[in-house]
Amino acid sequence: MPKMKTHKGSAKRFKMTGTGKIMRAQGRRGHFRRRKATRLLQQLDRTKPVHKTNRRSVVVALPYGSPR
Repeated sequence: MPKMKTHKGSAKRFKMTGTGKIMRAQGRRGHFRRRKATRLLQQLDRTKPVHKTNRRSVVVALPYGSPR
């Protein structure tokens, strides 16, 4: 059986925690940062877990990095 390939774009966007959660970065940080509130930018810096409806597609894209 051939090796499964990791989707490299997904590997750069998602990180696994020790407990098995898949974490993602938030959007809305690309530009116009001076007009956004400092508190909002601090909140956008944090990572959030992937929603349960999107988890399966991320697991398929990362066959070796995610527990099934």
